Amino acid sequence: MSGFSDQDHKADSGKLRYDLIPVLAEEALAAALTHGAERYGEDSWRLVPDARARYTAALMRHLTAWRKGELTDPDSKLPHMAHVLANAVFLLELDAAKNATIELDEL
Repeated sequence: MSGFSDQDHKADSGKLRYDLIPVLAEEALAAALTHGAERYGEDSWRLVPDARARYTAALMRHLTAWRKGELTDPDSKLPHMAHVLANAVFLLELDAAKNATIELDEL
């Protein structure tokens, strides 16, 4: 028997499409998180006092440097946009932890 029947088809509709995440962005985020873990300790970002304000400020510093034409952070040697991604991820996680009513379908 050749081909697939309707019963053989995988029901992916409504599922998150992780394959749409650009590989370079995913790798840049992983690089920034690895740098932070090596420098400050794994998951230490969760323990930062006044985290929301500090991660917003860090995100804006990296974004501003990038807007001024500096593509690479001189300290980490990583793209500023990798740090922007990391800080945005931290803020998203902090918002979700603060407001347990945030659901994936609201994102």
